[in-house]
Amino acid sequence: MECHTLPVDLKPQAWSDEGMNRLDQLATLLRFPSISAQKEHARDVSDCSDWLVDKLSGMGLEAKACKTPLHPIVLARSPREEGKPTVLIYGHYDVQPVDPVELWESDPFEPEVRDGKIYARGATDNKGQLFAHILGVEELLRQNGGHLPVNVIFLLEGEEEVGSGSLSQFIKEHREELACDVIVVSDTGMAAPDTPTFSYGLRGLAGAEIIVKGPSADLHSGVFGGAVANPIAALAEIIASFHDEEGRVAVRGFYDGVEPIATWERSMWATVPGMSNEELAQLTGVETVVTEAGFTGAECIFARPTLEINGIGGGYQGEGSKTIIPSHAFAKISCRLVPGQQPERIETLLEEHVKKHSPKGVTVEFRRGHGGNAYVCDPNSEFGLAAQQALEEAFGHKPVLVREGGSIPIIEEMKRVLGADALMLGMCLPDARIHSPNENFPVDLFSKGIDMSQILLRRLGQIKH
Repeated sequence: MECHTLPVDLKPQAWSDEGMNRLDQLATLLRFPSISAQKEHARDVSDCSDWLVDKLSGMGLEAKACKTPLHPIVLARSPREEGKPTVLIYGHYDVQPVDPVELWESDPFEPEVRDGKIYARGATDNKGQLFAHILGVEELLRQNGGHLPVNVIFLLEGEEEVGSGSLSQFIKEHREELACDVIVVSDTGMAAPDTPTFSYGLRGLAGAEIIVKGPSADLHSGVFGGAVANPIAALAEIIASFHDEEGRVAVRGFYDGVEPIATWERSMWATVPGMSNEELAQLTGVETVVTEAGFTGAECIFARPTLEINGIGGGYQGEGSKTIIPSHAFAKISCRLVPGQQPERIETLLEEHVKKHSPKGVTVEFRRGHGGNAYVCDPNSEFGLAAQQALEEAFGHKPVLVREGGSIPIIEEMKRVLGADALMLGMCLPDARIHSPNENFPVDLFSKGIDMSQILLRRLGQIKH
């Protein structure tokens, strides 16, 4: 297995030789431009999966790359020992595109360590976090003569950033092979530095695109202005109808089935570092947060459904002016969902709302996007308490319990198919710049993640099976 080392001047000088070796291995993994969304990187995704198979096989696990219609799934397992619980560790080795590349301070696929952080695409999302678990398992195998306190399955996909299409079918077809007692995932975030975080929920997702068509071609705004409906103005009218003055989504039936936030959750979230309204404003660079009436910013992020405009376009975008009535306009929208909402129903309600609020003189098309259900589990189950104890031991602080604002749709599907809950133990800091230029991962969190993985598996192994 080839491993390229970081330049000496880029390595943390306080690290041991073993720590340097771990960092070198992570750097090698990060050098693969495994961008799942771009066809020209299909070979890079495949090469990355092969490298992971070699690494896992070299640790003594039975590992293979499973072909799919798109990108390979890496599946590895330890020799099964009766009487021990089975832990499935999920992660993804594909990464987001790097554009705009000119905003990167260093090559996104040539890792650099600066100010205690390793910078590269995938450093946090998700190669750094999943590799911490791989190295944690490797260390346990070394310490215990090739044995583990639990049976381990690694399930690493190459399509998470494009919707996990192949994995959905894969887990259904390999249900027995993937049978487990609990799932471990580190693809979520820490609320703040030095704040270990156990995410016991994820918001769901429903996406759509609205296309508004007017004249058959762009028209002169003087010759035809005042007689022909403007698609951008029509789109703006539709968008303005989505929310009321209190910040609530104004789509009829949108909140049906949404459960109220529990009292203990509101109390817990009020104390989470970095999540006050003032801190959220500072973190995001806005003057003030704007929330749904009656809820804090943390409550809105963790447990309230949303409707956001992700992109909008139409008309002339170049320098100077071009006085036209554009032929079309579009907007991309996404809804984050909570338990009690189903993405298919929400998309239907959105479509009905758009039709109802479409102005005269234009044609409006509603295109449904991909989606996924929300997920929530009991953080104080036997497995959940073991996870909390592992976080506290590894990081030296009691963990906070949150629901993640983002979505990992495959987690809820694995729960339905495999019947196992997920322990989501993120190491991602709020300023990790995931999906953006200069993505980074603190070197000390990488090291603590390796320790946490070992502690977690030991504690899970103590649970009677």
